Amino acid sequence: MSEESVDLVALMRMRAQTYGLLARLFREEVDKEALEELQSMRFPTATGNAKVDEGYHLLYDYLRTAWDDSVTELAIDFVRTFIGHGVNAYSAAYPYESVYTSERRLMMQEARAEVLQTLRENNLKRGAWNEGEDHVALEFEFMQRMGLRTAEALEAGREDEAVEQLRTQRVFLRDHLLNWLPLLTSDMRLFSRTMFYQGLAQLAMGFVEEDALLLAELLDSAEAAA
Repeated sequence: MSEESVDLVALMRMRAQTYGLLARLFREEVDKEALEELQSMRFPTATGNAKVDEGYHLLYDYLRTAWDDSVTELAIDFVRTFIGHGVNAYSAAYPYESVYTSERRLMMQEARAEVLQTLRENNLKRGAWNEGEDHVALEFEFMQRMGLRTAEALEAGREDEAVEQLRTQRVFLRDHLLNWLPLLTSDMRLFSRTMFYQGLAQLAMGFVEEDALLLAELLDSAEAAA
């Protein structure tokens, strides 16, 4: 395997790692173990993307001043941000694509069916987690798993397969995450009260934007070399 291929494999795994982190933090509250793991992580200080940098900065500032009740504080803010009071569809940053793309802001609409179809086309299952397939954590997990598949294809020398998987990821970002994540993260900044979830909103949006640019660049290079 060439040095360039090794670099691409590492890049795919780094992408998958970040998508995995996002999936975990959007899926459920931060428990004590997760908080300690986050506190042990080293965040980059200058990535070239203002949103990503601000996101990491806010997360770092929160984590370095975390105290005994931070797990409780984060659990309360998770509920406030993503669940709300359930009064109407505008009471929280509901983490479902259908809420933001359906006319009546309802769950389990067309977006969920589209994501489910994409999972089936790529022989992926959502696991035992009992949420709609268009939950943002599951969409991040899809990108994570496809990134790992791309790394495995590159390691095995199956470059055509890797390119097809990159195309699948680019389409998924365009048709799904980029289509509604700006609205979700805007609502997160509106409803959340901790620097942690303010930062998570910025990190998620900035990373997805940067990843879309990366995928476009990689696919342009692949097509030029074909």
